[in-house]
Amino acid sequence: MLYLVPSPIGNLKDITLRALEVLKEVDLILAEDTRTSSHLLNHYSISKPLSPYHQHNEHKVLHHLVSQMLEGKKMALLTDAGTPGISDPAFLLVRECIKADIKVECLPGATAFVPALVNSGIPTNRFCFEGFLPLKKGRQTLLKKLAEEERTLIFYESPLRLVKTLEEFITYFGENRSCSISRELTKLFEENKRGTLREVADHFKAKTVKGEIVIIVAGKND
Repeated sequence: MLYLVPSPIGNLKDITLRALEVLKEVDLILAEDTRTSSHLLNHYSISKPLSPYHQHNEHKVLHHLVSQMLEGKKMALLTDAGTPGISDPAFLLVRECIKADIKVECLPGATAFVPALVNSGIPTNRFCFEGFLPLKKGRQTLLKKLAEEERTLIFYESPLRLVKTLEEFITYFGENRSCSISRELTKLFEENKRGTLREVADHFKAKTVKGEIVIIVAGKND
């Protein structure tokens, strides 16, 4: 049995009662970063074996984990923040579990782009989640394609690349395209900045940017 357990994106209270029950019941918790997960587990007095599972070791440990589950172990996969598989490791393990006829269950819970989208003031009925853009290869080709996308666009970005990415959006999408940036969602210094791409870019140029960032951009013609 494999449980995919969403973890809080900031505020530790944003975890479900069911998620806590599952974490208390499983035999092993797979953690993207054991230090981050330990902080959450200690907060709720959960003491379970932890094993690292991240993009740098997932191929190496994949078949060993599947073998253990086939022998009867129950495991939970936790990422640092949000739902496993959304710009975080999970896909390979889920696919192998399905191939091996191991039951997989994903609990509902936190995902950063949902509150960012809902509070953006930009249409939510149709959207396209792109996550992190490629850093080099294929980036310009993708941006040219997305410039014609009519659905609302959703991106994740690091604070160090935010301004550069917004400037690229201005180049490909136009400076008057509506945009909303959500930063540090659910945390003490949460910020939601709305406006045109030019207004938002100028705002973040004038300050030091920190924290996790979600970018919402209106689709073409909105």
